[in-house]
Amino acid sequence: MKISTKSIFFILSFFLTYNSILAAFSDDDNYRKRHRYRGGPEKVDDDNNGHDNDDHLRPVNNQAYKETCGGCHFAYQPELLPSASWQKILGQLDDHFGEGLDIDSETLKNISDYLVKNGAEKSSAKRSVKIMRSLGNRVPIRISDIPYIREKHHELNPEIYNRKSVGSLGNCTACHTTAEKGIYEDDDVRIPE
Repeated sequence: MKISTKSIFFILSFFLTYNSILAAFSDDDNYRKRHRYRGGPEKVDDDNNGHDNDDHLRPVNNQAYKETCGGCHFAYQPELLPSASWQKILGQLDDHFGEGLDIDSETLKNISDYLVKNGAEKSSAKRSVKIMRSLGNRVPIRISDIPYIREKHHELNPEIYNRKSVGSLGNCTACHTTAEKGIYEDDDVRIPE
């Protein structure tokens, strides 16, 4: 049986098109499966309070991080930045966004271990997957420098951030009423005056 060049071309085109369509419709699910807890198969991490909801981030549950960092600003969920970003931030405590911080070595190790262990690249949460995809090779030290976060807020009038009640794009709890729970849905946004 002889197959013509035209038939081979048709068959190859069919398979390439079919695979492209499958990839387009399953991209998010496949990405999450490939990147879910990079230490092995799906497992529940001791630090996640049994949270296994891909729609939301895990609430912060590390007391040292809550008290030390959350004492001055919102204690961001570790899943909002990659581990490399957390390491970079914690490596510059002598100039932490214009402030010098003095944290004892035991507390710093506790915080660092928590943030690095739960960074965005180790999460299956949809928001973390999108954050990682938007970063490429970048290692930001501000949540507000993440392309995905900036894109999600691009329609807002920049004057909103000048309001005393908001202050900056990094003040998540100003508008996201459920931010502390790791829920950043549009239905839960209330922009203060």
